[in-house]
Amino acid sequence: MSELAGVCDTHMHIYDSRYPTAPDAVLRPPDASPADYAEAQAALGSERVVVVQPTTYGFDNRCQVAAMATFGAAARGVMVVDSSTRAPTLKKLNALGVRGARFHMLPGGAVGWDELEPTAATVAEFGWHLQLQLDGNDLPELVERLLALPTDLVIDHVGRFMPPQGVDSTGVTALRRLVASGRCWVKLSAPYEGSALPHPHDDVAEIARTLITDAPERMLWASNWPHPGQRDPPSHDDIVAWRDDWIPAEHRQRILVGNPAEVYGF
Repeated sequence: MSELAGVCDTHMHIYDSRYPTAPDAVLRPPDASPADYAEAQAALGSERVVVVQPTTYGFDNRCQVAAMATFGAAARGVMVVDSSTRAPTLKKLNALGVRGARFHMLPGGAVGWDELEPTAATVAEFGWHLQLQLDGNDLPELVERLLALPTDLVIDHVGRFMPPQGVDSTGVTALRRLVASGRCWVKLSAPYEGSALPHPHDDVAEIARTLITDAPERMLWASNWPHPGQRDPPSHDDIVAWRDDWIPAEHRQRILVGNPAEVYGF
């Protein structure tokens, strides 16, 4: 990939044992600091970053907010809030660069489905989106509900179909419908989270390429560093290989730079 200015990694996490883990946390990864990430960032050729609250810390966003401050103006954030989060807290997070509310609908997530609409209404005032991670095979029964939200939507990890289905399956069709609405973005990231195949995860790659063909203007790229829960995490070279294989050269400026600048306000 040729050098691009302003490439954004839209999904990564920081872990720091000085912060308490949530009582029901499923993942408790070893420390992964901003300094550690800087090495990864150099290898990936990215300059901007979106720090995402991991399930490990539940509602306690302090670790990620501190990391955002370390990264400075090159960082934005997606944090965990719900409809009970007070306006002053939301205003403070917004001023710090938070641009989305995270919903992780798999074991360890802090916010349930009953909070989807109330939280969307709460954060819509700030122009935030909802970031959703789930088993994409559940999307057919959720698509109408998601289309009715007052916020934009960002879907993690190529839909995280577990296991991946064909591009004409009901799950992938539902994701394509969300993207076609013009209010949904998809992160091209972490194929190992759902793939039934070894590297290079051709089953997920097929879905990613289809989505890129459908709507390159609705795609985002991310590393998912430091790959929590993976016994055999991908190398930086693996991530670059997926990125450059999936995304045609004519779409790289848009997907790696332009789209994240629009979604996160760089």
